[in-house]
Amino acid sequence: MNLAAAANETLAHNSNVLVYSAMAVYTLAFLAHMAEWVFGSRSKVGRTAAALTDGAAAPAAPVVRTAQKGGTAVLERPEVVTRAAAGARDVPDGPGAHGGTEKGDLYGRIAISLTVLGWALHVGGVVTRALSVQRAPWGNMYEFSTTFGAVAVTMYLLLLVLKKNVRWIGLPLVTTVLLDLGLAVSVLYTASDQLVPALHSYWLWIHVSCAILSGAVLYLGAVATLLFLFRDRYEAKLADPDGKQPGAFATSVLTRLPSAASLDKFAYRVNATVFPLWTFTIIAGAIWAEAAWGRYWGWDPKEVWSFITWVAYACYLHARATVGWKGRKAAWLGLIAFACYLFNYFGVNIFITGLHSYAGV
Repeated sequence: MNLAAAANETLAHNSNVLVYSAMAVYTLAFLAHMAEWVFGSRSKVGRTAAALTDGAAAPAAPVVRTAQKGGTAVLERPEVVTRAAAGARDVPDGPGAHGGTEKGDLYGRIAISLTVLGWALHVGGVVTRALSVQRAPWGNMYEFSTTFGAVAVTMYLLLLVLKKNVRWIGLPLVTTVLLDLGLAVSVLYTASDQLVPALHSYWLWIHVSCAILSGAVLYLGAVATLLFLFRDRYEAKLADPDGKQPGAFATSVLTRLPSAASLDKFAYRVNATVFPLWTFTIIAGAIWAEAAWGRYWGWDPKEVWSFITWVAYACYLHARATVGWKGRKAAWLGLIAFACYLFNYFGVNIFITGLHSYAGV
């Protein structure tokens, strides 16, 4: 590969067009997700309250409806109750953003279809950016941001394909990806070009791709953790009849989410699953640093904050496995850990000068 080859301006332009097109489609997906939440039924709002006040801890019995004239029987899905930690609440999962109505579900399916289309355009933009310079498409902050968003959507769609109940992530995901791409094209944009010689290494493919994949999965865990805090507080208010009860808006939204126990378990599982990959990311970076600069570790700001992020998530996983730190305490620690990841990317790259500054914005 000719490292000095000029960028293909046509492909670079096509990449920009695809990214802007993806933003337009994601905007439509955002509106469809909003419609899914708005038009979802509110008739099941009291289901969680009933489960808490009546002590319902077992799934409801399945109901079989038989169509007329010998049609096929339809088995309705029973309520799913996620077993919480000892001494905590066992609450049924909510019906989802669509609220269990056909109209809400229709908007939700439209939102997912638009998300898939936006994802295809988004990935096309990343791929054509790579082809325009014949290298990995994550050599600067603009490319890292666009690729990060594409990977985050990929993980979400993959979970949907695997039949996981994660449609509640759709609205915050599309919103975040839109903000990510908006920041990328307006503030972080860098023209398609070759990189400095130090970055022309196969470790660019290994180290940075692992960092992007880790961050995308950690993001999903952070969304679940944040929603867990809201849902857990909502359930606590319902469980305390003498306290202040949640308002109508909070009830109409939070009652449709999975239970706090489900959100907590989802966040823990995804963070625990990706933690070894983040560990490998730091190790791969140290190996690349030795090849490029002659030392494995030099206390560069990027290295320091990568290690701080690792320590924060290690503390979260340890705390989550400790009886006294389950629930809200561990959740706040998880959010602090993800904030360290974000600062490692944005704060260190923009505000702190170090050896990694050669990549530019």
